[in-house]
Amino acid sequence: MPETTDHPPSTEAAAPGADGAHQLTLRGFWAALPPAGRWLLSTTAVSTLGRGMTLPFTVIYIHEVRGIDLDVAGLLMGLIAVVAVVITAPVGVLTDRLGARPVVIAGLLAQVLGAVVIAFATTVPAFVVAVSLLGVSFGIGWPAFNAMIASIVDGRLRTQYFGINFALVNLGIGFGGVVSGFLTDVERPGTFTAIFLVDAACVLVPVALLLGPLRHVAGRPRPVDDDTSSAPGYLAILRRPAVLWVTALTFLSSFVGYGQMEAGFPAFARQVSEVSTRTIGFAFAANTAVIVLMQFLVLRRIDGRRRTRVFLGLVVLWALAWSLLGATGLVAGTLAAAAGVIVFHVFFGLGETLLQPTVPAIVNDLASDHDRGRYNAVSAGAFQVGAITAPVAAGWLLERRLGGVFVAVLLVCLVLVAVLALALEREITPEVNGVTPR
Repeated sequence: MPETTDHPPSTEAAAPGADGAHQLTLRGFWAALPPAGRWLLSTTAVSTLGRGMTLPFTVIYIHEVRGIDLDVAGLLMGLIAVVAVVITAPVGVLTDRLGARPVVIAGLLAQVLGAVVIAFATTVPAFVVAVSLLGVSFGIGWPAFNAMIASIVDGRLRTQYFGINFALVNLGIGFGGVVSGFLTDVERPGTFTAIFLVDAACVLVPVALLLGPLRHVAGRPRPVDDDTSSAPGYLAILRRPAVLWVTALTFLSSFVGYGQMEAGFPAFARQVSEVSTRTIGFAFAANTAVIVLMQFLVLRRIDGRRRTRVFLGLVVLWALAWSLLGATGLVAGTLAAAAGVIVFHVFFGLGETLLQPTVPAIVNDLASDHDRGRYNAVSAGAFQVGAITAPVAAGWLLERRLGGVFVAVLLVCLVLVAVLALALEREITPEVNGVTPR
């Protein structure tokens, strides 16, 4: 199998037809994928199943099962994001120098070790080791794995791959959360130990894949004779106007979106909307269902369209979602509030189906094979900073009972996201923006 710095010879089979637009089929997409892409995609849901089993219950396990104070448990969870941010820049450099595959393997093994350590941890120092390993894994995951995907597929197929991969990730996480909800019991610590060990076992699936059938995939980029073609540093990358715009876009999207899911949304729903924890659980389930059921249909509708204009659709959907959630405060504690909280996640999930096929594809189309790791590291760093600052802002505003101000801030940020998307459109070529030549 050749090194994956070579792109597949053709991706047009992903959307057959006279003009190639809006004719994406699942069979056509699968047929167009190179073997390495099929291998990776076929294991996505399985490899994320364990993560879904542990994600909703990690804080509960640390606090209620192992008896660690809740404020300390919160700091431990925050340490994951801090470690991820710190290692992002070095990961980008290593990915460009060593190739994506060995870096991805290192990240997966860190996740395996982290899950095993946390399964048996009983003291704060042990949990610090465990969550630090998880932080290393998460810090590696985005830049290195996205770089590996981009080295396997390109063009329109790359957009489609990112979208379908995202749907499968949500399928694995959603199903895992449901399963662990039935299995775990705080009165039986062994049930929590079991789900963390299952998480470790699930992650071993892609490790085996990369060490076996895909051992030649995403190797070290081929050397170039022209010294001017060597990979630039981070400052040189950030001087590109398109990179600045897409980085700011990524940060604000994370701040308004994913960064609010663990703190802003549930805190608002409980404190302002006054709904039950069961309603919040149903809302997250609705989110997962929307993504899994709608992602492929969305991909068919956006195929060949400008990615920046697709992103404006996300702005509209998320603005509707946050406005609806804000309105539930007017009917707090009622059935209407509960319905509004659930519908919030329906709109939010639809927006997510527009995010994942666009921004990662733009970032990787801006990059070359020799600086792809750094480009993805910049994007990942912006996302992670947004995910860290969002709960802080949400906590500060909601603690002071400023629910209306909280929603208003998010809506203003979405206006800025729209402005950034249009500014980015002026800085990138139609090909980078997802427009296929006729």
